[in-house]
Amino acid sequence: MRGFGEIAERLRRSTVQVRLNKHGGGSGIVWKPDGLILTNAHVARGSQAEIELWDGRRFPAKLVSKDARRDLATFRIAAANLEAAVVGDSAALRPGELVIAVGNPLGFAGALSTGIVHSNSDRWIHADVQLAPGNSGGPLANSLGQVIGVNTAIVNGLGAAVPSKAALEFVQHGARPTLGVTMRPVHLGLQLLEVEPGGAAANASLRAGDILLTRFDALNEALDSGRPTLRLHFLRDDPKRVREAVVLLAARVEAAA
Repeated sequence: MRGFGEIAERLRRSTVQVRLNKHGGGSGIVWKPDGLILTNAHVARGSQAEIELWDGRRFPAKLVSKDARRDLATFRIAAANLEAAVVGDSAALRPGELVIAVGNPLGFAGALSTGIVHSNSDRWIHADVQLAPGNSGGPLANSLGQVIGVNTAIVNGLGAAVPSKAALEFVQHGARPTLGVTMRPVHLGLQLLEVEPGGAAANASLRAGDILLTRFDALNEALDSGRPTLRLHFLRDDPKRVREAVVLLAARVEAAA
């Protein structure tokens, strides 16, 4: 069995810095030896980026795919024979297990933090690892050094990571359908805060302020159903008048694989 130092070094070599400008960026994971880099969608705020590898080499990167619903994105760089991460089974992770987070918080390259898993679900892995700005998009690994998550946020003092199962599905099949909106839960359902121009919701004449008469789980299930259209009931201005919108969903965006 490999020692902890060897495992940590291997993880650092599979972790990259993602830079979009002088003041923004985060971390990423070498997902494939041919130059495919996985990170968070909120890190990939533009179609171009610069990727810095563990050995200091820098490459221009082009955005391949982005899934805002799962907060995942992939870039590709013109490099080969990279030290790709070993991907583990996130479903096998249990509360109480040791996990390792690697990233570039506050500009410190290859910083490492360890912690204990608190909970694991299809959507999130929560662990008490120490994360800071710059960690987003970096790997969360098990004690064997297998990547079982993508560090994404801090929620109620715990690190939250997208499970590797979701990351594998995204890389293989591309981004899932989306409405192109920003929402918040309210008493009656989900209120639209922003509507992306040209997105599915905008094309269905939905607009900011509308309240969808549904919940997050039900909406996610409907979006993932494979149906080409989605019927949504919503309120606008008059709370007694229920309106209906027929949303045409785009096919999955190009997969990165």
